[in-house]
Amino acid sequence: MSKIVLSLLVDNQAGVLSRVSGLFSRRGYNIDSLTVGETENPNFSRMTVVASGEPEALEQIQKQLAKLVDVVEIKALTPETSVTRELVLVKVSVDAEERHKVTEIADIFRAKIVDVARTSMMLELTGNSAKLEAFISLLEGFHIQQLVRTGVAGLSRGRADEEEQ
Repeated sequence: MSKIVLSLLVDNQAGVLSRVSGLFSRRGYNIDSLTVGETENPNFSRMTVVASGEPEALEQIQKQLAKLVDVVEIKALTPETSVTRELVLVKVSVDAEERHKVTEIADIFRAKIVDVARTSMMLELTGNSAKLEAFISLLEGFHIQQLVRTGVAGLSRGRADEEEQ
C-alpha cells in the first residue's frame, strides 16, 4: 500500500470540497487527511489531501481529480520536493510530579505549553507526521484526556516551482 500527498488548487466556491471528497467515496477510497483553506488569491483555495492505496488506484484518483472542473492544478508532494506540516493539540492529566516530566518532553520536541490547569496541561506541536507520532507515543505513558490533529498542509519547495516555469 502506498501513500500520496496531493496539493490541489481549486476554485473557492461552495460545493468544491463535496465534489472532491465525493470522488474518493464513489471509488471506495478513504481520505487519510484533508485540509483546505483560502490562498493568497481569494478566488482560489488550496486542498492538501493524503490518501493510501495501491499505486495504480492512486494514479487513477489523480487523473479523475484533474477532470473536475473546479480543480485548477494538482501536484503530488514528495518529501524531497515539498514541505509538509501538521499540528497536534494534546491535553494530558498531570499531578505535580508528572508536570515536570511532561514539560521535559515538550522541551525536547519544542512543543508549546498553551494551557496549564491544576490537574492538566495542554501542549501544541507543529511538525511532520513522524515527529508528531513520536511525541504522542512518549505522552502515552501519561493519561491523554483529549487529542486533536489537523490534517497535513504542504507546499512545493521554491526550487520545484521554479523548474516548472
